[in-house]
Amino acid sequence: HGGHDMPMKPMCKMNMLWNTDIIDTCIVFRSWRISSNAVFFWSCAAIIALGVFYEYLRVFQRRLDHHIALSLSKGKGRTRAASSGRASPEGSRSLAEESGLLSGQRTLNDSIAGTPVPPVPRALRAVVYGATVFLSFFLMLVFMTYNAYLITAVVVGAALGHYIFGSTLNIDAILLDTSGGKGMACH
Repeated sequence: HGGHDMPMKPMCKMNMLWNTDIIDTCIVFRSWRISSNAVFFWSCAAIIALGVFYEYLRVFQRRLDHHIALSLSKGKGRTRAASSGRASPEGSRSLAEESGLLSGQRTLNDSIAGTPVPPVPRALRAVVYGATVFLSFFLMLVFMTYNAYLITAVVVGAALGHYIFGSTLNIDAILLDTSGGKGMACH
């Protein structure tokens, strides 16, 4: 090829093992390539910010659900105890009996029991949930670079976000384990 050297585009380093490479490490996209120490610094800062934002979205999602639940309970004139699905102790059947747990039968209605949510708040809940799942998987992909620095940035962002947005506890929800699951969230 005498004299026909073609300039090569910088390639992304792909590691499947723990590494501390900086230059030419690509983060999720080929276009997000670390080409200098400054880009590395700003990439770590962006990943930390995404981790903080993820924790904010988790708190926002719980507050949104709480706000919607309050508005639905006020609209029906129900109290918190009445809307919690607890059966009265005066000889009525328990929730477990009603759902067929004791009889060994479960129906589709068991998994969707509850108060119907109107379309607009339901769509908002779906958008926030989708954004939370997307961001969770995005951060997982950053983690899967196996780069010690980028992994540390994800963990620092999550810890910082949890510190900022996790300053209160709902003791009743924790003790009664009524907080629900995280859905498809990775962390």
